[in-house]
Amino acid sequence: MIEISSPATLSALWEEVRLPERPPLPLVRHAQVEAWVRRLPPDLFQVEVAGHSVEGRALYHVQVGQGPRQVLLWSQMHGDEPTATTALFEVFEYVRRYREHPRVQELLSTLTLHAVPMLNPDGAERFQRVNAQGIDINRDALRLQTPEGRTLKALRDRLQPSIGFNLHNQDWRTSVGTSGKPASISLLAPAFDAARSDNPGRLLAKKLCAVIRDAVEALVPGQVGRYSDAFEVRAFGDNMGLWGTPAVLIETGPWAGIDADAPLLRLNFVALVSSLEALASGQAEQADLGRYDSIPLNDGKGLFHVVVKEAHVFGEAGEAFIGDIGMTAFMAVRQRQGAPVAVIAGQIADLGDLRVFGAVETVDGRGLTAVPLPPRGAREGDLIPLPPRSLCGVKVGQPAELMLLRPAKSAGMWRVERIVRFER
Repeated sequence: MIEISSPATLSALWEEVRLPERPPLPLVRHAQVEAWVRRLPPDLFQVEVAGHSVEGRALYHVQVGQGPRQVLLWSQMHGDEPTATTALFEVFEYVRRYREHPRVQELLSTLTLHAVPMLNPDGAERFQRVNAQGIDINRDALRLQTPEGRTLKALRDRLQPSIGFNLHNQDWRTSVGTSGKPASISLLAPAFDAARSDNPGRLLAKKLCAVIRDAVEALVPGQVGRYSDAFEVRAFGDNMGLWGTPAVLIETGPWAGIDADAPLLRLNFVALVSSLEALASGQAEQADLGRYDSIPLNDGKGLFHVVVKEAHVFGEAGEAFIGDIGMTAFMAVRQRQGAPVAVIAGQIADLGDLRVFGAVETVDGRGLTAVPLPPRGAREGDLIPLPPRSLCGVKVGQPAELMLLRPAKSAGMWRVERIVRFER
């Protein structure tokens, strides 16, 4: 039995197999997926059109391997959850480039991988959660009113995979328990009934989650959380288990800094390759279930992207007070000069005493006054007068555009100490 790759090895390998021409994640559209599919060597990969979206876009089924164990992976059933779509093609590139390596040989001879890299291309085109009908595909497992949902169900029924990987992104406010750390990767072996029963398939999914936890936590300690396992009767992941295909849910979450694409893709690559190699080698069955059970539960609203601590703040009315300012951030697509661009947008989400929340970044606001950034802008180090009271108000729902001011030696002037700004 071949040992699975170490997290450090896979992290380094990702630098070799990452896709150099990839667009920013929110701009990965169906045309890009088609271009990547066309590059897959036909002597190694088989590609079919498994179905079509509401607006007629092809839903691609990519197959690689000759092993007896069938594995189904699907990504971007929510159009605004793009990370794993690119990550899957980086896994394909790893398989292509290292096809002669003993680990990849074992994987391909033991498993047959089936992937739907983009299940909701119409939603991806709009960068929205739902499909073109306005339906959440992941809540359509029973009625099957979406062509995308019917395609996934038909593929599962035809292949009868022994395990599935359900790949998503989650809210950037999600923290790992009460640690205050971002849940950059969250894991779940979804329940297949309301009693949250276990069977051999769900136990295997839990063990695969344990493998992923150990691999990812080696790179980002404390940033792996566990998604709620409350049974969702309408969801695909839950019903897959009921139909005989236990699933591993991987939710990609927040990351420190503006450029989150590369580190989150690296984590997805390490998670997927580690778990697939463990499944192929048989080491997944030997994983410690306790490593799954002890993953801290997520707190879905426990995290801000930035918190300014203990600044002087003018609210909508009244005198200035000492308070914290919590700002959220999220991936978004905006039109600039008639073309779509990917941005990290943000807004002010809370004011007051926010000590019970975590933050990706904490800014020390003591001795500083926080006011909205003026339309004309400002630069750090500028000396400016304090804006009129009518322009100093900070309130929930405003764009996350603030400047932090310190009284200067010059009478009536203030120095811009720090600017905190996200896109609108």
